[in-house]
This record gives sequence, C-alpha cells and structure tokens, in this order.
Amino acid sequence: MIRSVALTFLTCLFSTTYAQQAGTLVAENHPPLTWQKCTACGSCQNVAGSITLDADWRWLHSTSSASGCWGASGWIDPPCGPPNVCAQSCALEGADYAGTFGIATSSNTASLRYITQGPDGPNIGSRVFLMASNTQYQTFKLKNREFRFDVDVSNVGCGVKSSLYFVGMDADGGIQKYPGNKAGAKYGTGYCDAKCPRNLRFINGEANTLNWEQTGPRWGGHFGSCCMEIDLWEGNSISTAFTHHPCQVPDQYRCQDAECDEVCDKDGCDFNSYRNGATTFYGPGRTVNTNNKITVVTQFYTADGTDVGTLSEIRRLYIQNGQVIQNSQLNIPGIPSYNSMTEDYCYAQKTAFSDPNTFAWNGGFQADSALDRGMVLAMSISDNCYTNMLWLDGQWPMGSTGPGTVRGTCPPSLDYEETRAQQAPNTVKFSNIKFGPIGSTC
Repeated sequence: MIRSVALTFLTCLFSTTYAQQAGTLVAENHPPLTWQKCTACGSCQNVAGSITLDADWRWLHSTSSASGCWGASGWIDPPCGPPNVCAQSCALEGADYAGTFGIATSSNTASLRYITQGPDGPNIGSRVFLMASNTQYQTFKLKNREFRFDVDVSNVGCGVKSSLYFVGMDADGGIQKYPGNKAGAKYGTGYCDAKCPRNLRFINGEANTLNWEQTGPRWGGHFGSCCMEIDLWEGNSISTAFTHHPCQVPDQYRCQDAECDEVCDKDGCDFNSYRNGATTFYGPGRTVNTNNKITVVTQFYTADGTDVGTLSEIRRLYIQNGQVIQNSQLNIPGIPSYNSMTEDYCYAQKTAFSDPNTFAWNGGFQADSALDRGMVLAMSISDNCYTNMLWLDGQWPMGSTGPGTVRGTCPPSLDYEETRAQQAPNTVKFSNIKFGPIGSTC
C-alpha cells in the first residue's frame, strides 16, 4: 500500500553500518526504456535500459509490518526514531509505476504524468533514473560528446516543470560506500544535486530525522545531499532553460545545516532565452514551437578537443520538422551576443543581471570531476509550493523589475493550488535518447 499523502508533501519542495532496507511486500519491476549509443551519424545501436523511481517517492514502512515510517506529518516514531534506528527499522518498497505514479514507458518513450489519482489518493510529480542494469544507474561521460532527446511539453503549462538532467550520484546508489544499504540503485537511493536538498528522507544510508521540519522553506532535516548538476532541460510550454551547477566537492557529499548553502552553486549559470531577451524564440507558435514535439541536442566541447580536457563550452541546438534551429542570441544591452554557454557568457550574464557570481566561486567549468567520473540521468515532473516555478516562466523575484527578472509570460497571481487543479492530468514525454561523439546522433 502506498502512502500517497506523504508523496504529496515530498513534492513541495554519520557514517554507520546501518542503511535503508529493501522491502518484500511489493515487487520492484523497472519499466524498460530503450536508448541509443552512437559512434557516427547514422551509426547508432539500441541499448536495452530501464528506469527506476526515486526512493523519496516510495512507500516506507516498518520491516516487521506494513505500518508506515512516514506520513503526512513526517516521520512516524515508532517504528522510526534516531537516524540509525530508523534506517534499520524501515524498508523501501517496490512501485506501481502506472497506477500510483502515472509513469509509463513504451519502446524509447518515457511518460511522466503531473498528478495521478492512485489507490490511496493523489500523487504529485515523480523523478526517475535511467538504469544500466537491475542494480546500477547508467552513467554518461559528457566531455566531447553530445546528448540528444525529444520532448513533448505541449500540455505542460505555467507552474509545472519538466526536467531532464545529470547529477553526480554514485552509480550503485551508495551501496559500496555504505555496505549496510540493502536497497541501492534498484530502489532509487543516493540522490543528490547542486541545491543540496535537505528534504531527502535518507542520505548516505541513514535516515535524515535530526531537526526535521515538515513545513516552510526550511523543510527537511539537518543534512543535505550535494553534487554537481547539469540541467539539459527544465521547461514547460512557456519557457525553458539549461543550467550548469558546479560544486566545490568532487562527488556526492553530505552537508550539515548552514553548510548546505555554501557547497554548490544553487543558482547556476543558466540560459533561458526569454530571460536573455529573445522573447519570441520559444513557446506556442514561436520559432521553437511548443505545440509540437521538440528535438534537443546539447554538445559539450573541451578546450583541447579531447575526452579528458577541461570543459569550455556547452552548445544547444533544436530540431523541428527536419529543420535545425540555432540557439537564440543573448540580447541584453551592453554585453556581447552569446548563443552558447561559456565561462565568459556566465560572467557577463551575472554582471548584467546583478547576480552574485556563485558560478565562479564554486569553480565554474574547472569543477568537472563528476564529468570525468560519469553522471546519472534523471527525468522528472514537478511543481513548487513556494515559487510556483516563476523563476522559470514568470517574474522572479516577484515585484522586481531589473534586467533578467522576467523569465516568461506566466502570471504571478497563479498559485500552486490553481496549477494542480488546472493541470492535473498533464504529461511530459521524453523519447528517442541518443548519446555519442559530437555530430554522431543525427
């Protein structure tokens, strides 16, 4: 049985021998998802992959019964208690992907529904990871490579965000580092990103119960989970952005309290065409027409043209109706007209928008150890109870008027309850994933 009310809360955004356990009440069957590995244009081979649901969306219950460890008010004690006791006493279960979470795959397509009416109530949003095997995440080394996918956001509107992105998670979900972890990648454990989220129920195989706050912007526990993040796609039918978030730490790192605001670049260096002054480039009926499926190609160039060189540029292309569409040009008075992401672009944009240069402070393109090690692919659909995604598709901060504050045409008056009422059944579809050397995925 899934505790869906807990899942609704999850979407509002000490090393020990203990760790989260794997349950036995619901079988875990990963939905298959085919993608392609390419060596040259027209030379791509199918890879039989699959997806798994993030651990934070799963039913968490006592190892000795079906009694929940988590509910609408947060942690339930007993069976949960101190971090090591809770980890030893609670188990993650398999998922009903379609019935509870609105997740479906067909050949090379993954569909994620915004709100699904499950057997125990509504589930809001989801996050899945691409698998290489039943127990390992698929990892991608991005330097000197390109990543291509199709996305359909035609019915994903204001206040809802679809995402396809890479994070520096451990490929096994943390099992090797924390041997007591009986769940691992199979059950979607080990998540981290550059926002160092504290609202994760388990971090480093231990329950995040210390100083847990169930409401407010501070929502979460004492610890957060940090790692480098590269957002290839955050978007809906109104606006989209791709963003690079460097970190000072080389791999997944558990931060504590205030430290969680200092380890990574939470804002990142972003390229949002509307925010950058190209207000007619992306949207319904525009140059990149969100009424139709979009092919997105992201290329990662290194300074010396090798697979081990330092990242120097991220380029973006769109394809619709067989036509290649170059990325929009930066159109902000007083700074050069970039259409790709370089460190010079990032620094110039930060200056023009009067944003602190946290990108440089956290290492910029030089902080690339996760790129060398290989990053895990995540796909999600979500909303946000506090910002209503205005940082993506509206005016943010609200009431501000300076350069870079308007990111799209969504109204500031729309709140998340209206968003949920209006867009409940809406779905994003990611498909036709291809990966290989630059120029090979055509």
